[in-house]
Amino acid sequence: MKRIKIGNRLIGLGCPCFVVAEAGINHNGDFEKAKQLIDAAAECGADAVKFQTHLAEKEMVKSEITADYVGEPIFDLIKRVELNKADHKNLINHAKERGILFLSTPFSREAVDLLEELGVLAFKVGSGEMTNLPLVEYIADKGKPMIVSTGMSTIAEIKETVNLLKRKKAEFALLHCTSTYPTAYEDVNLGFMKKLEKAFSVPVGLSDHSVGIYTALGAVALGACIIEKHFTISRNWPGPDQKASIEPQELAELVRGVRAIEKALGSSKKVLEAEKRIQAFARESVVALADIKKGSTIERSMIWTKRPGTGIPAKEFNKVLGKKTRIDIKKGELIKWDDLE
Repeated sequence: MKRIKIGNRLIGLGCPCFVVAEAGINHNGDFEKAKQLIDAAAECGADAVKFQTHLAEKEMVKSEITADYVGEPIFDLIKRVELNKADHKNLINHAKERGILFLSTPFSREAVDLLEELGVLAFKVGSGEMTNLPLVEYIADKGKPMIVSTGMSTIAEIKETVNLLKRKKAEFALLHCTSTYPTAYEDVNLGFMKKLEKAFSVPVGLSDHSVGIYTALGAVALGACIIEKHFTISRNWPGPDQKASIEPQELAELVRGVRAIEKALGSSKKVLEAEKRIQAFARESVVALADIKKGSTIERSMIWTKRPGTGIPAKEFNKVLGKKTRIDIKKGELIKWDDLE
């Protein structure tokens, strides 16, 4: 599998999972709230904070179309939450100061150009844009790494986009995604990540819209190289994505969980030195159930196994049967090989 590199971070199998705090439009067009989201994402240990770069007239025809969870025309929403060039520049600089990578999803050529001019290190392609092949190609031509979400798409559509990116020799990763807000657990289908990985041999991950952090942690256990999770300061803030977002304490717990799972993903099996010390009390030895006279032949009724494991190992119980004793053995004593002929 190929790896991609964003800044100084390698992303792919064998690399630490890249955790993206998806601030999206949860700032509601408020620059100070956007800064708060950067601060919180950095404090929680996320690798990147991601916004959305909307230029309403450049990406959409004005209409009344909306979605059930939005509550207003989509055009009006994105117009209201737009951040201008100066805002983007200041947020990028603020993220640098806080030691966290800044990412954003462009929804138009002009948004791509804006982000390119400001020196972003990578581009995120949203699920809605994955089948917009002209825009995907436009982004790929910038020569920056790309993270591509695959919500709302068929395998055939994903393949079409992947083929385009490979023709352009783009450096990219794919995120499995279900574009419902919030996503029911039974609709997440974490196992599809492995199918993406097998089909396209690129880093894969999860853009998660389900409630809480459970499915994100499950994705890491299944090998996700990237986790993207909607994030807010408070779900009580206004906005359509707040309810499907996690708050700072949950993001911090997600990051801790990701790092713990990474440490636990090894596949070797050996007896650790610390385990050997525990063997002494945790395992069992052959023990006398009654007083056994010198010269007796050991029968099954005379012995059984009990802790500690400092005598003849329990697994050698049958080897003791039929042996003669060299000494008297008292009830409750561990039997040693030197006690037997």
